[in-house]
Amino acid sequence: MKLGAYTACLHDHTLPDALDVLSGLGLTSAEVNSGGFIPSPHCPVDGLLASAGQREEYLGIFAEKGVELTGLNCNGNPLNPLPGVGPKHADDLRRTIQLAGRLGVEHVVTMSGSPGSDPDAKYPSWVVNAWDNVYMDVLDYQWSVAVPFWKEIDALARDNGVKVAIELHPQNLVFNVPTIERLVEATGATNVGVEMDTSHLMWQQMDVPTVIRRLGSLVYFAAAKDVALFDGVKTKGVLDNEFTRVPADDPDKVPTGYGHWCNAWPEDPAWRFVAVGVGHPVEYWVEVLRALREVDPDITVNIEHEDASMSVLDGLGAAARTLHEAASRL
Repeated sequence: MKLGAYTACLHDHTLPDALDVLSGLGLTSAEVNSGGFIPSPHCPVDGLLASAGQREEYLGIFAEKGVELTGLNCNGNPLNPLPGVGPKHADDLRRTIQLAGRLGVEHVVTMSGSPGSDPDAKYPSWVVNAWDNVYMDVLDYQWSVAVPFWKEIDALARDNGVKVAIELHPQNLVFNVPTIERLVEATGATNVGVEMDTSHLMWQQMDVPTVIRRLGSLVYFAAAKDVALFDGVKTKGVLDNEFTRVPADDPDKVPTGYGHWCNAWPEDPAWRFVAVGVGHPVEYWVEVLRALREVDPDITVNIEHEDASMSVLDGLGAAARTLHEAASRL
């Protein structure tokens, strides 16, 4: 088992400095962003695709720091009908798969995406509960869009010797066990599986070790990310939608596509992301790592830091300590 981190939280560090941070925490794996929702300061995709020499130099940075490049992250919505989002994210994903193949990186992390509700839809649509039969019509249309796209991506991944790991993320067509199993069966995929991001299962109240064991060999990669529930869940449930707009001129806004960006988190949330070990104790993480080791003894587990109450370095440090302690108890 390899323990590491996703370097997006260290976007204000150079790549060598970011790898120094990871190495200093005893982490030996790095995952870098290559497109999709956010910029890719640690992965100059164009240059790396164009130049074998640049790829050699790039991998040399990781070798020098004693950290392995284990994954490229291209999380986005490649099925989004917005012309400034979906086509770009889909192209980013294709280019990321090609780059991973040329770099000898086995895993690409992404999301399944969510199409619009119908052929004329302007915006993406996520069906939360299909009790009304009109939503079955929406889902039928969305699957008719998703299946051909993911057949293409699976073939591209196979041709490049890459495995594409889909994060089970709400607001996407694929977000839980039945939906990933449906995608794999409908596409006949051989190179599309799961990135086991623990956090989104947690806030949906799913049992992470059970999900891991159910999916078995479909679990390609993992992200260690924690969640804590708060009193707001008593009245809002986990589908907390009290986000607020971030002004267009806010210099710190986080983009999700051309002309689109993240909203502000609720002030009294039902739940939020916390550093690994804050929401669930070490004992819980022992069980998660044990289940992951059962499905793949060599699996990579990368920390994804999104705890807004802690600095990046403090959050990464807390997460690394939790995972190291949990791994020592296996």
